[in-house]
Amino acid sequence: MKTLRVLAVVSACSVGLVMFSRAQGPITGGDTQSVSRPRPQAQPQPDSSTNPPTDAGATAAPAPAPPPTSNGEADLPKIPSQYGKNKNAPNPVATFSTDATSVTVDVAVEDSKGHFIPKLDKSYFRIMEDNVPQQISTFSTTEAPMTLAMVVEFSNRFQSFYSYTWFQTLQAAYGFTQMLRPDDYLAIVAYDLRPEMLTDFTTDRGQIQEALSRLRFPGFSESNLYDALTDTISRMQGIEGRKAILLLSSGVDTFSKQTFDEARHAIQLGGVPIYAVGLMQSIRDIAEAQGALRGTQELTFLQADSQMRTFATESGGMAFFPHFVTELPEIFRNMSTALRSRYTLTYTPTNQARDGKYRRIKVELVDPATNLPWKMVDQKNKPVKYTIYAKSGYTAPHAVD
Repeated sequence: MKTLRVLAVVSACSVGLVMFSRAQGPITGGDTQSVSRPRPQAQPQPDSSTNPPTDAGATAAPAPAPPPTSNGEADLPKIPSQYGKNKNAPNPVATFSTDATSVTVDVAVEDSKGHFIPKLDKSYFRIMEDNVPQQISTFSTTEAPMTLAMVVEFSNRFQSFYSYTWFQTLQAAYGFTQMLRPDDYLAIVAYDLRPEMLTDFTTDRGQIQEALSRLRFPGFSESNLYDALTDTISRMQGIEGRKAILLLSSGVDTFSKQTFDEARHAIQLGGVPIYAVGLMQSIRDIAEAQGALRGTQELTFLQADSQMRTFATESGGMAFFPHFVTELPEIFRNMSTALRSRYTLTYTPTNQARDGKYRRIKVELVDPATNLPWKMVDQKNKPVKYTIYAKSGYTAPHAVD
């Protein structure tokens, strides 16, 4: 009798499971509105005549699972409604749309001395893309990062440990690095008998401070300015874009392998503007007032000032000779303005093909009245040459697959 009771329970469970699976039915497609399933059927009751219970304490068969809700949606997986609108596409395909391509061009305009030409408005600029004129949409004046090599005189002739010139040299070097921005590149070169690169071009301020910390004890009494400048210029030939040299020096050269004329010729051909800051001006003022600076010594320093001024002028840079240390911040700000200033132009290319090809850009200055190339003149109505610095092109984007 116990065996028959167990078999009856298993049979009832099997029937309930079979009917529950039929009631669920398959889910087809991705549209919640198109799902159809058989109407739930009444569950069959076990035949008491076939398997009658033997006693009142027999365990009853478990009730079958309750039927689903009236509309059948409670058992469906949650499907976003936007996917169920297309009955023929159960697997949705994403689509993308993009706006028209715009191009931004940073432009620097300088005169023959390397000075930034300000106060030019939008009407003076013309942009050609693959020799096709473009319509400038936005125009503004911005500032770009600097790429500089700081060439520092550090010899035992003038920068002996803890002397006033030693202090002035370090104050100028550290003061300039405090004005750098995060995206400015700086290399540091110290020279006495020969130039030594303390750090290559970097934006790492920790590396720059570590390089400056090596300026403590000068090694030699020689001060070879010509060799240091020409060597630095040759190192900077491979650098693209805007670049310049900050020279912190007395201007005195003692033992260079190159002559002044050779160094001057190399600087003229190098194309790297030199911004020179003369050291020891205040000490010389005191010595002259006391009558201690005379004869050949005075002539040596005057010649040194002339050399630095010549190097700066002919390279397109500027020369400064501060008599007080407090003048240095203003000098560095002027240098920063001359090196950073840019015009920023934006345009939407007429060629909107997304073919990944290279497009050439040419920026020109035109006379707004005649639309002809602009001729710049000075206050005496003499023509002034100018140079336009801008990127030469860009690569068009690829089509989105």
